[in-house]
Amino acid sequence: MNSQTVCRTGLQGLDDITGGGLPVNRLYLIQGAPGVGKTTLALQFLQEGARNGEKALYITLSETKEELEAIAISHGWDLTNISFFELSAVEERLKDGASSTFFHPSEIELDLTTKALLEEVEKIQPSRLVFDSLSEMRMLAETPLRYRRQILQLKQFFSGRKCTVLMLDDCTSGLKDLQIESIAHGVLSLTSLSPSYGISRRQISIQKIRGVKFHEGNHDLILQKGGMVIFPRLIAADHYSDFKMEHFPSSIQRLDLLLGGGLDRGTSNMFMGPPGTGKSTLAMKFAIEAAKKGEKVLMFLFDETIQTLVSRARSLGMDPTDFIASGTITIEQINPAEISPGEMSHWIRNSVLKHGTRMVIIDSINGYLNAMPEANFLALQLHELLAFLNQQGVITIMVLAQQGIVGNMKSTVDLTYLADTVVLLRYFEAYGAVKQAISIIKKRSGDHERTIREISVSKTGIEVGEALTNLQGVLNGIPTFAKEPEKSTSGTIEGTHVK
Repeated sequence: MNSQTVCRTGLQGLDDITGGGLPVNRLYLIQGAPGVGKTTLALQFLQEGARNGEKALYITLSETKEELEAIAISHGWDLTNISFFELSAVEERLKDGASSTFFHPSEIELDLTTKALLEEVEKIQPSRLVFDSLSEMRMLAETPLRYRRQILQLKQFFSGRKCTVLMLDDCTSGLKDLQIESIAHGVLSLTSLSPSYGISRRQISIQKIRGVKFHEGNHDLILQKGGMVIFPRLIAADHYSDFKMEHFPSSIQRLDLLLGGGLDRGTSNMFMGPPGTGKSTLAMKFAIEAAKKGEKVLMFLFDETIQTLVSRARSLGMDPTDFIASGTITIEQINPAEISPGEMSHWIRNSVLKHGTRMVIIDSINGYLNAMPEANFLALQLHELLAFLNQQGVITIMVLAQQGIVGNMKSTVDLTYLADTVVLLRYFEAYGAVKQAISIIKKRSGDHERTIREISVSKTGIEVGEALTNLQGVLNGIPTFAKEPEKSTSGTIEGTHVK
């Protein structure tokens, strides 16, 4: 669709969803409950037209011009090039018909209101118009038949005037107005979900736009200073890039042996285990190795602060400070109550496509789950995100904290089937000490070692020992010896520790 046949909305996300904008010279219904952002969307639509030298008119029957200007000031907008026509101007003209008794007062009021509005449009000759709102027109009409006829009259009036019209409806009648939806060329619905805790989650969906192939479904949006921002739902099939399949080693020899050479590009990898086993530290190790190669890394922290992560990494000999300062490693601390999954997916997509990010770390998936307003759709949303990253050749690392310390571990949600590689970390008891073990449960992209090795984390970094071939039951937490072990002078199990 070219620029001569579409009307850019002033919202990049909405233009992406509609394939470039709304078809020009058509009437559109924007519906949603009060507070979802209809007025904000409408003002951005008119501002876009004003920037392009188009005449823009806002007809308001529900808010005053002063109220609209207050909204504009809060966003830092200048409405100088937008014309306004408000209810007070209409009321002046209604006084002329007040003395008539032959017709019902509501009929006179509706006819005079409509006449006043159309006269204003004739005078301004706008290319873009917003009508706010249909609820007032519906009350004036009183009956569904008169209301439908009035909307049809408006549609016919605008059809030959090269004007793109947005009609706002706050849905206060409580009923879905299918009649108006059938008349409109396109229908956009705004919704708001208020979770038990955290900010409201707003979404936009397109019910129809005649003759346009648009992205269906719900798309997350936010209202912030500067206006509405829409995050189109990520569709992995729309993005594909050729890349070289290769191993990405950790530089820890025995860990790379376990992984069959390292993590593979274009794969999703899950580090799972109980708290404190070294999952986040292992993820940071891969981030540091990527940064050393000059590859950009994006980390999302849900469960700890950036200061805590950097301080801990520095104490383990993996100081990321210089890489963070240079922008090679970007760490974002996320509050699950303040972000939507769509916003996060959009964030990641831009980082990969615009800034060349080659590794994405989500720490942890438990925090990502808490960011979902409806946990039932976590797997679908995450599947689409991982498919996109894999197609871009990005290495994705997900940290999943399991419940429990030893014995039978449980996960809040089972997402291991989404991962190409699953790295399992466990505690186990030996000689009166608590030790840690690491193993690879699966690796779709190639072969891997199937042994269980001891892993330790100290100020010298991450160390991985020999395979625990003499022990059985390590994953259960209380292993037994398969045969009599040899004692070492260091007091550790012989062959399980690397110095």
